[in-house]
Amino acid sequence: MSIPNTADVVIVGGGVAGCSIAYHLTKLGITDVVLCERKQLTSGTTWHAAGLVTQLRATRNMTELAKYTGELFRELETETGQATGFKQNGALRLATHDARFEELKRGVSMARNFGLEADVISAGEIRERWPLVEVEDVVGGIWMPNDGQVNPADVTMAMAKGARMRGAKIFENTLVERLIVENGKVRGVKLADGEIRADRVVIAGGMWSREFAAQSGVSLPLHAAEHFYIVTEQMPDLPRELPVLFVADECSYYKEDAGKLLLGCFEPEAKPWGHNGIPEDFCFDSLPEDFDHFEPILDMAVKRVPALANAGIQLFFNGPESFTPDDRYLLGETPEVEGLFCACGFNSVGILSSGGVGKALADWINDGHPPMELADVDVRRMHSWQSNKSYLFDRTKETLGLLYKMHWPYQQYETARNVRQSPFHDRLVALGASMTEAAGYERPGFFARDGRSTEIGYSFGPQSWFEDARAECLDTQSAVTVFDQSCYVKFRVEGRDACSILNNVSAGNVDVAMGKVVYTQWLNPRGGIEADVTITRLSETAYLVVTIAASQTRDLSWLSRHIPGDAAVVVTDVTPGLPMLAIMGPKSRALLEKVSGADLSNAAFPFGTSQEIAVGYATVRASRLTFVGELGWELYIPADFAMHVFDKIVEAGQEFGLSHAGFFALNSLRVEKGYRHWGHDIGEEDTPIQAGLSFAVDYNKAEFVGRDALLRARDAGVPTKRLVQFQLPEGCRKMLYHEEPIYKEGRIIGSITSGGYGHRLDRSMGMGYIYNADGVTRDFINADGFEIEIACERYKATASLSPFLDPKNERIKV
Repeated sequence: MSIPNTADVVIVGGGVAGCSIAYHLTKLGITDVVLCERKQLTSGTTWHAAGLVTQLRATRNMTELAKYTGELFRELETETGQATGFKQNGALRLATHDARFEELKRGVSMARNFGLEADVISAGEIRERWPLVEVEDVVGGIWMPNDGQVNPADVTMAMAKGARMRGAKIFENTLVERLIVENGKVRGVKLADGEIRADRVVIAGGMWSREFAAQSGVSLPLHAAEHFYIVTEQMPDLPRELPVLFVADECSYYKEDAGKLLLGCFEPEAKPWGHNGIPEDFCFDSLPEDFDHFEPILDMAVKRVPALANAGIQLFFNGPESFTPDDRYLLGETPEVEGLFCACGFNSVGILSSGGVGKALADWINDGHPPMELADVDVRRMHSWQSNKSYLFDRTKETLGLLYKMHWPYQQYETARNVRQSPFHDRLVALGASMTEAAGYERPGFFARDGRSTEIGYSFGPQSWFEDARAECLDTQSAVTVFDQSCYVKFRVEGRDACSILNNVSAGNVDVAMGKVVYTQWLNPRGGIEADVTITRLSETAYLVVTIAASQTRDLSWLSRHIPGDAAVVVTDVTPGLPMLAIMGPKSRALLEKVSGADLSNAAFPFGTSQEIAVGYATVRASRLTFVGELGWELYIPADFAMHVFDKIVEAGQEFGLSHAGFFALNSLRVEKGYRHWGHDIGEEDTPIQAGLSFAVDYNKAEFVGRDALLRARDAGVPTKRLVQFQLPEGCRKMLYHEEPIYKEGRIIGSITSGGYGHRLDRSMGMGYIYNADGVTRDFINADGFEIEIACERYKATASLSPFLDPKNERIKV
């Protein structure tokens, strides 16, 4: 079979992901698919994967993809005639301490949202299902009966066969040298002896993907790491249908395979590999043994499964797998090149993700948009600087082990820190700031008081900083507080067509007076929220767009893709040159009037407007906005004046009881007020109507992306899905984080999207979408009967469409 000159889609890489994408494209009727593999199918990482098939992931849609994978594996052998080795033998997860047990129980509650079968079980029940395991120190565990295992090479070959059966062409020993990119769009791939022209190309090259993409200016941040497991010799007393066993507290997993036991690990400090390049001839290769590195895991394993002490080791295996900086894979259309997609960086969950990934990306290619919200794994969440090799090397040492480490709320990375710092960083650290990280930015989490440590003491309940954050929230309520929000992203949009382009992208009307700030959303054609921004009109032809740190790449790409080629407009990311301080609280007006000499009264400076004011010798842009529910201003400061302005504010602030606050308090304050956060409370599948943001939509504008979908939804009447605020009873210190099930009259009707403790109201609070086929009306919400499940226990909850705090917005407009 000769290699064709053209194709509808070219896939680069013949591992489990590439073969799954080919399989699912052909199922959609896209049969002119060419897959090129540099050596042989599965020869990179797939062939030596452990083949674990688990379904419960961190979010709803990730779980749906994993569920689909399990369903596909059950049917694939029947469809293709190719054996897959799939066994639905279930999985056990053990906890050796109470915190891990709570983590597992919270997972069971989350599973109930997704319709997954999951049960909390005792140490004795664990022993019944896994007779060889020592459980004397086990406090409990969970049982997932629908999990299992598969032979990775066989299941890959089955998907490859299924793709070929429907017309896909697969070529082994076919190296793709580079992409063909013309005018920002992919046009095919270059081979050693020719080209394949195609308007859609998928990079599914595993650990080779980063270097391959970089040739075309595309950032795919991933790095290989060594991954270890052993396989015993035959163990006569080993039951043949043992469930997969996870002992995360010992960094280990166990899988029975044909009378042998496989023991693998995700050790706390990993060994990055391939930093200086992967050998050209790498194919079905293993890496050198490092028994000293694996020995601590084996020592724990022999105590956990004493039969291992008498079992010989048939195979000590070490092979590379690729990891990303946040332990989530890279999926979707790249922001740099239109028509170029990726599916790589699977962080050791490639097999269990493969079916869902293949289906999702095939749908994305076919429809021109993702089939569901995939923000967790969307490649656009990444930033170009994260492809730095030194950064990836250092972070990869940690990310492998994080898979089995405790998954604490607010958990912070320990490696590759202090990448991006605001000008105020050192001042804030000196004032007691405990720095946390977002998108590489160092930003205050809290300020330690009363001799408390800046180290975070993790817990699923109130953490070590709880009292510090409480003080920060109450200071914001009673006096004035400074928040360093320099990590917020700022785009300057300027040119003759700036107004028309932003009005087309935005649901709100940005054709407003100079100095007006518009809070709005950028929607997709289905009416879903792609971005949540504020837009300030600076002049007739210039605007300032502000969004969150995590959306920097994504939002810039979204805006750029909606600018016609002949438009007279320039978009500049001015984030590094424009640090921002938020001055919040009832005394913020008096403080800023003192340092500026300006009139900041309601008449002179209304809410939702922006002006330039003087602070010391600097001119700064002040915007009267709030994300905390109190009177306040955001100050956008030229970077070279930043420290001067900071010092002037701090000096003058002593008279007004000024204090400093971090992002833990900010989250508490915004949840208390019901302010939405993109990626948690609003996203691609949520419309402004469902999210309670219709006030930010101008339906009278002639045209904007998503308008038709919103009009249809509005005309349909009361929505069947709405975002609602919840609070737990007085005195309840149980914390809401995400995906806790919401019940009404004993039936799950939704789940929590984000939570925090509201210190001004002294209640544990959260937000979440609820569903009702007859419409989520005020009567439905105001009726009793709501409960929220936390770690398998239910707590009464009160629901409200309006904020529990200051529902008339009197504080912010005083």
